[in-house]
Amino acid sequence: MRAVLQRCLNAQVKVNNKIVGEINNGFVVFLGIGKNDNEQDLNYLVKKICGLRIFEDQNEKMNLNPKSVGADLLVISNFTLYANTTHGFRPDFLESMMPIRAEEYVNKFIDECKKQNAFNKICSGVFGADMNVIVSNDGPVNIIFDTERIKNEK
Repeated sequence: MRAVLQRCLNAQVKVNNKIVGEINNGFVVFLGIGKNDNEQDLNYLVKKICGLRIFEDQNEKMNLNPKSVGADLLVISNFTLYANTTHGFRPDFLESMMPIRAEEYVNKFIDECKKQNAFNKICSGVFGADMNVIVSNDGPVNIIFDTERIKNEK
């Protein structure tokens, strides 16, 4: 699984000019599911994101997790995180999971994040839709996760 996490002041996602998800202070996670991803990848990513200490404490040090600051979470499915750009100028997406299975993983990711009780509010975009995502990035702080890289380091 690949995720690009952005710490934000606020964010919203629109489909057909209608707001379908909106958060205040928290994380926007663009989530890509690879064709070889499994439950271990999902559980690892949920644990990391729900416990990530990138909010500032009283000493202006990134030391606080989402729960301690009442953060929100907006999850956006994003198969383009698996773009292969090594050949020519048109990317292929052959390493991304087939949509029907990928949607199940995205929904399970959201459900597992809810079970962690780490966020004040959790919402998402619409899987497979053409979405307009507006993010007021805080910092900017952007963190990239790739569970395949973690597997290769073990």
